[in-house]
Amino acid sequence: MHPTELRQILVECAADRLALLQRHEAGARAVSHYDFNNTYQYVIAREEVQLTWLQAALAEYGVPLPPPSSALTVPAVPKQGKKVSPSAFRGILDDDARQLGAFVDRWRARVAAMTHARHRIMLDVVLGESLEHKRLFEQAAEGFEDVLGRRTGGVPRQGAVLPIRWME
Repeated sequence: MHPTELRQILVECAADRLALLQRHEAGARAVSHYDFNNTYQYVIAREEVQLTWLQAALAEYGVPLPPPSSALTVPAVPKQGKKVSPSAFRGILDDDARQLGAFVDRWRARVAAMTHARHRIMLDVVLGESLEHKRLFEQAAEGFEDVLGRRTGGVPRQGAVLPIRWME
């Protein structure tokens, strides 16, 4: 594989990964359900790590991290009353699972054809983790609230996450 072709693959993959990260950040602002939002926080943290890997790989070629490949919109959340139903976020969670599946489908063959072993293995890890994140979003979309683990002591679920971090 020619270095120019490898660099182009890394740039395009990083742009797609960044678009998904920004989409998940927007999804986290829209999904106030505590357990589902924690899933977003977990996924976002892993995606940020993946982007640092891609950024380091691009730095080998003197290329900065590219802008996102596209802006991915977040489906609307139905208006809720005082008690928010987990099903209210199904559209967003389903869309995230679909977007991650499309990302893996788009990149699987290109990554498999790479001859640069270190970057191919790195992108294989990115794709594998993306499939795991897809599974997490699918479980949440089905209403499974213990996506990241079971609550201890039978503590009831209550409260919600605010759409912004700091309020003054």
